[in-house]
Amino acid sequence: MNRVDQCFADLKAAGKKALIPFIEGGDPKPSLTVELMHTLVENGADIIELGVPFSDPMADGPVIQLACERALAHNTSLTDILGMVKTFRETDSKTPVVLMGYLNPIEVMGYEVFAKSAKDVGLDGVLVVDMPPEESEEFAGFLKENDLKMIFLMAPTTPDARVTTICEHGSGYLYYVSVKGVTGSAALDVDDVKANLDRIRSKTQLPLGVGFGIKDGKTAAAVAAISDAVIVGSALVRCIEENEHEPEIIKSQLAALMSEMRNAMDA
Repeated sequence: MNRVDQCFADLKAAGKKALIPFIEGGDPKPSLTVELMHTLVENGADIIELGVPFSDPMADGPVIQLACERALAHNTSLTDILGMVKTFRETDSKTPVVLMGYLNPIEVMGYEVFAKSAKDVGLDGVLVVDMPPEESEEFAGFLKENDLKMIFLMAPTTPDARVTTICEHGSGYLYYVSVKGVTGSAALDVDDVKANLDRIRSKTQLPLGVGFGIKDGKTAAAVAAISDAVIVGSALVRCIEENEHEPEIIKSQLAALMSEMRNAMDA
């Protein structure tokens, strides 16, 4: 069984919800990424979304845009990110890892080469922001051959017909964008999110994760009460930005924020 499926099955049996942190691979420097991944897991992360730096991250706000710039300043490539996953797997064979990013680096590598490489290093799934489900058939075929999940985004403005299409093409879990905006947006209306999740649940059995606008234990707990997974990115990446040259402070702050969210969700 794919690690993502196993993770959600185990959490459901335990009556818990998934905590899914996002960090940008290579930020603030490539040599620190694997350490940060382990820090996240040690403090409550169930699945890790690892960003692939890209020069034009159109769905991301300033915080993650700057993270991409910091990673690209070290020439961090998709090949480097896959290497990080391989290193992570040397001591963690259980935690699912999902790559999140944009299509261009994968296009350059080639769909088949990427999928085989991803399986070889121990990756579990991908979320390609600018790959619409209607155009994903070829890529999805290579992913399926290599037991990799294809995760899609959907938004508050996604109409019912398109929700159906996304649910038919997606696997692993679905990522619901809780606000109309880019990553790091502040406004979060939990009642509105719940109404949309109820609408989506009528069309799929896949776990529903919610991201954008989650920044602390309180917001994490509120979202966990209505979803299957809480996804947090900008709040973590901001800690990295503010302490770019202090690795130990970064680790301690990420640990504290993860623990706060995990404890709030479990309570």
